[in-house]
Amino acid sequence: MDDNVLLAEQMAYYRAGAAEYDRPYAEHEDLQRLLAVVDDLPIAGDVLELACGTGQWTSLLAARAHSVTAVDAATEVLALARARTASPTVQFIEADLFEWQPPRRYDTVFFAFWLSHVPPTRLPDFWNTVATALAPGGKAVFIDDGPAVAASEEVLANQPTPAVLRRLDDGSQYRIVKVFHDAQTLTDVLTALGWSVGIRPMGGNFIGIAEPPTTPGEEPATAPAS
Repeated sequence: MDDNVLLAEQMAYYRAGAAEYDRPYAEHEDLQRLLAVVDDLPIAGDVLELACGTGQWTSLLAARAHSVTAVDAATEVLALARARTASPTVQFIEADLFEWQPPRRYDTVFFAFWLSHVPPTRLPDFWNTVATALAPGGKAVFIDDGPAVAASEEVLANQPTPAVLRRLDDGSQYRIVKVFHDAQTLTDVLTALGWSVGIRPMGGNFIGIAEPPTTPGEEPATAPAS
């Protein structure tokens, strides 16, 4: 399956399902606990939030940050995020994260439940983009699903890119990229790309904090095969 085809279907899923996006946050206590952890994370200064979705995390980041630039490609979820977030220090940008390049540098780059939607072949380029977005001394902070969450998904077998099948209330179904990163393997991949990283499990999820290579912007190393 071509990554571009799968990513287009992923985008269609999030646009069509914008109204259903927040449901897991209301239904799952583990997500509520994760939201409460933001105050303990190194969120500071000017923050870039990638794949902000409906803004579940954006206002929490804004409470800790000097400013937040929140980026997402789906018009429908951004509309919900704007309605939810009244802070004058938050700016929303509609852009495809696989094409968009940050126009400036930030003290923190944050993304929740986005890394698992990045195809493995695009992972080095993605982390290089994060590195170039960070100011000296900046950190990337990320939250996502670990391998245990795969049991609650309809995982598609024998796919060149890890994918799951998602269904919306209207019965429509979509394939999306879904990589259930193992903390140790992801640590090894990031270390090979020059990052200093710590990842800790939290229930079936994980929280990562990473510092970029000392010379961001250089061509990243090739990630080891997994």
